[in-house]
Amino acid sequence: MSKRYAIVSIGTNSTRALLADVESDPPRIELARSIGTRLGEGLGERGRLGDEPMRRTLDAVTQYARALRGHYVRLFAVSTSALRRAENGDEFAAEVQKLLNVPVRVLSGEEEAAASYRGALTAFGALRGERVGVVDVGGGSTECAVGDSTVPERVLSAEIGAVRLTEAGADLTEMRKIAREGVKPLEELKPIERLAFVGGSATTTAAILRGGKPFGPSHPVTRDDLERVLAQLLQSSLEQRKKIPGMRPQRADILPAGIIILEAALTALGQERAIITTADLLLGVLLQERDAGQPTRLHGAPQTRREMWG
Repeated sequence: MSKRYAIVSIGTNSTRALLADVESDPPRIELARSIGTRLGEGLGERGRLGDEPMRRTLDAVTQYARALRGHYVRLFAVSTSALRRAENGDEFAAEVQKLLNVPVRVLSGEEEAAASYRGALTAFGALRGERVGVVDVGGGSTECAVGDSTVPERVLSAEIGAVRLTEAGADLTEMRKIAREGVKPLEELKPIERLAFVGGSATTTAAILRGGKPFGPSHPVTRDDLERVLAQLLQSSLEQRKKIPGMRPQRADILPAGIIILEAALTALGQERAIITTADLLLGVLLQERDAGQPTRLHGAPQTRREMWG
């Protein structure tokens, strides 16, 4: 029996939507969209959301409300780092609620890490006692969770993200230093045996490595792969970056910072390789909601019936 859950997620860099049949085994993704709205533009460590970023984000939410209407049995809305930091986050969340007719849940960093972990587990398949880690590099923060079952053993949120590191205006050497310091708390989560990266910086890097060819549900990546893509980006102008196969143009300016954080996360967790997966925070929230009140179970990698990326 089909049970379609839908979710709209408002991040620092992107506003996304997902519709999935969570009763399918494995979960079947029926719609996935992402629009670069850069809600956290100019926000800094603590400030107010700007009028133009809010307008862009509300326009995206309006599009999603129309696309999802009539296709789900339950709808959820979540937000992450930008609304956690914004002085006017509550007022903006109220505007989103008017469009979706559901409250916006502002996830803590730890809740964000746990949801990303739950979603990414589907890319690992059935765990056999190994301890795995999931790192989600967002625009405003980086989350990590580790464990050996559907519920993470430990979660951690670091206040560093691709947008924030880019806006620091530092050179490459300084960016690497900031990233290493920013993710240093992840060292507490060792040891792990397998690692997954989720989030736009990771999936865009995988798309570039594949020359723009789609992938799913996961793609392997090594430190050397990350260095190769980073070098390509740094040797290109912003306009040239936007034309690289696999690049999402709205991410061209912040991807170098995102890759630097991914590299720093590898170091902090004592790894040289990971998998990159599209099964992330959004799917994780839906599976958490589905799992509530049900016996714990672990699905395999999600099937994709129809994906539409904005």
